[in-house]
Amino acid sequence: MKKFGLTLLTAFVGGAMALGGYRLVENKYASNMSFEDKQKVYLASNHMSPATTLSSAGQTDFTEAAAAVTPAVVYIRTTYSSQPDNGQQSQLQQMFGDMFGQRVRPQMAPEMASGSGVIISPDGYIVTNNHVVDKAEKIEVVTNDHQDFKAKVIGTDPSTDLALIKIEGHDLPIVKLGNSDNVRVGEWVLAVGNPFKLTSTVTAGIVSAKGRNIGIIGSEDNQDENQNPFGRTQYQGQPKLNKAIESFIQTDAAINPGNSGGALVNTNGELIGINSAIASHTGSYEGYGFAIPINLAKKVLDDIEKYGAVKRGYVGISFKELDQDAAQQLHIDRTVGLYVDQVIPGGGAAQAGLEKGDIITKVEGNKVYESSDLQERVGRLEPGDKIHLTVLRGNDEKNFTVTLKPEAPVAKVAVSKSAEELFNKFGASFIPVSSTQKAKFHINAGVVVTQVRDGGLFDYTEVPVGSVITEINRQPIANIDDIDHALNNLKNGLLTISGYYPDGSKLRSTIQVQ
Repeated sequence: MKKFGLTLLTAFVGGAMALGGYRLVENKYASNMSFEDKQKVYLASNHMSPATTLSSAGQTDFTEAAAAVTPAVVYIRTTYSSQPDNGQQSQLQQMFGDMFGQRVRPQMAPEMASGSGVIISPDGYIVTNNHVVDKAEKIEVVTNDHQDFKAKVIGTDPSTDLALIKIEGHDLPIVKLGNSDNVRVGEWVLAVGNPFKLTSTVTAGIVSAKGRNIGIIGSEDNQDENQNPFGRTQYQGQPKLNKAIESFIQTDAAINPGNSGGALVNTNGELIGINSAIASHTGSYEGYGFAIPINLAKKVLDDIEKYGAVKRGYVGISFKELDQDAAQQLHIDRTVGLYVDQVIPGGGAAQAGLEKGDIITKVEGNKVYESSDLQERVGRLEPGDKIHLTVLRGNDEKNFTVTLKPEAPVAKVAVSKSAEELFNKFGASFIPVSSTQKAKFHINAGVVVTQVRDGGLFDYTEVPVGSVITEINRQPIANIDDIDHALNNLKNGLLTISGYYPDGSKLRSTIQVQ
């Protein structure tokens, strides 16, 4: 009996030591683990085995998936400070307020907005959309069991419209990260969020399409466009943010205002996307919802948690997505793929041997149909990572391995008093064009827009960073002094800006500044 008791005691002590050691190792290395690895540890330590992967077509009972996901989808309230102006509106507000459909009136109380988020870590990390928390002065999170938390922003990524926020908590429910590469068109999915402030709402639908690039990230509001209930519009023109990465999962699961930042999950309750946008003429659900694929989000969120920002690698090319019209314009007979129209000197593509006129037909062995097929894959990688491209050069198919490079830094120039004054007037900064840009745009002189301030003149005119200005009111622009001179010699208060957008299309904008 004594021997049995001693054996039992030894087993108990050994188990306790093993558990204690496990917890010590877990805590020691947790800071270096990705969110997916943290989830695996959490699920293993809580004796939760991942669900067996099933075809959604064979499982139409959504009760288990809804029950698993709903506790980890949160309601987000944001507050934006707005001071009473006592009639002292800024000149730009007075000039452009009505023109751009803004509500120009005294605000006596903070403005409020709301959205959704998904808990992805038991210690309180939450993924949501950048546009849900952007510029918010205060962020509150209400969990499914009605607990209130104050949240802080860990980091945001406007290029993918993702944000990582955090609340102070432990052993919080999570939604298991899935694999969006395995998502199939036609499979059942659930959208979970808080539409119209109706918390913990679950809707069902199917995956309608994958890899959608709808040009919505970074686009500006236009009254004539299809309104998006998340404060954004369908894109019809040049986006402000020219580095947007879009490869949306399209679904017909009902998504409405307040769903933004919520979960798109498969019938196993695995997170496959973050709901972000809809296409609608009315501002409400019309059958077309879009979610950011979770495999793209994983890299973004892990980078934000580790570095506070996203580390991206770049192929070093500009390209055109081929279709019938593009093929005719380029005088080629290929209507599918990506036509390389510029190879950046010193970039990864140039070093690998890609050339202007090559047509990218495959990325990592997968056929390329749209720009998102390349952009999403590159968006998951970092500088130094390699990507395999197959291109058509003439009648020959060639394979290249491209080592991604970090983005080339913007040249630093001394800021004169004149440049500072110009920034205050225009809400933008400029540097002279480089020899490479002169060749790209076929110009002899001009200035490049390097910064655009929110609410400034260039912000209202939708002139994005990277644009080249060659003329103002038909006066040639070669340097900053030329801009200053043109601004101080307006006729009838009209300002006409001419040049090129970053993609090479012509820019021409006329505004009244008096």
